[in-house]
Amino acid sequence: MSDDTRGDQSADTTGTLDEALERLHASGPERHGWLSNHAPMAVEALVRNGQARTVHRWLDRYAHKLEELPPARRPVTADDWREALGDPSRITDWTRFFARELDGPEARPWREVLAEWWPRLLPGIAAGATHPAIRTGHAVRTLLTSPETAPRRAELAHALGYWAARHQPLPPLAPLAVAPSAAAALDAVPPVPEQEGGIRHRLDQLTAFPRWGAAPDPDTAKALLTELVAAATRRYATHGHGEPVMLVHAATAPNAVLRALPALPRELWAPSLAAAWTAAAAVTAAYTPHEAHNPHEAHTPRESAPYARTALTAEEVFERAAAHGDDHTIKFTDTALDVGDPLALAAAARSIELNPPVF
Repeated sequence: MSDDTRGDQSADTTGTLDEALERLHASGPERHGWLSNHAPMAVEALVRNGQARTVHRWLDRYAHKLEELPPARRPVTADDWREALGDPSRITDWTRFFARELDGPEARPWREVLAEWWPRLLPGIAAGATHPAIRTGHAVRTLLTSPETAPRRAELAHALGYWAARHQPLPPLAPLAVAPSAAAALDAVPPVPEQEGGIRHRLDQLTAFPRWGAAPDPDTAKALLTELVAAATRRYATHGHGEPVMLVHAATAPNAVLRALPALPRELWAPSLAAAWTAAAAVTAAYTPHEAHNPHEAHTPRESAPYARTALTAEEVFERAAAHGDDHTIKFTDTALDVGDPLALAAAARSIELNPPVF
């Protein structure tokens, strides 16, 4: 995986990211009671990848999907947070709690807050179709790689608040046979019996996953997590047609965890890998097609389906994703650029083909 030095936000002297975040923070993390607000994640990816000039036009087009923050109920406190965990009606209460933690009179450094709450939230990584964890990964990347500002700390508060409110662990899962690699493990994930309906119905059907990702030390955990992100990204090139929108999360969710690792204590890296594998496997089980796609053959067993590499550069692929405008496509292409190899870029190009354009 390539070093993520592209589109350094510290070079963005326009203030576009902070403007966009301030514009968005009057909005809630969801609409229609469940669908996620992808705008904060998409604008971060656009700015990071040299497309800041497109951000406000993109937001104008997305604005009809934004809803106001829901009413607050009662404050979440350090003493009673457990009763509020996983209660989506407390989204605003949770957001305000983290806002106090990060920018209130007794605010603490954001890394300290993240390290305290990460192990509490990690078991619920699949909640909200993994969007709260993904939003957290984007917010952490911003804080790690660019100057710390109030809107960027506020974005972390919104992300963590969303995760806490939607927190919901998966059902108990039995271990299957050990897989030798991340790619083999994803191929061995059994599809849920009823591949229809929303993700919550699908996740309720999970029973067992292959065993993969045992990490005896933090450095091994990071290496295996990097392998998982790459494998899930590449796999989209051949399996994304199963559900083009939802299958991007098999890659973007573990990549959110990978982006957060540098901000976390090393003792949290191995459990972070385990949670990331659970998220990737859960999305794969919920939406993977029975057969892979081969552009040269109508029916090809998934184990042997190559995919044509793209001749486009990374910058050209992302420029096309930005012009396409779909939020999932933008975020997936951002992850593909993190992986950076030809098949990952082909997967990003495939997502541009499969998902309906916005512009």
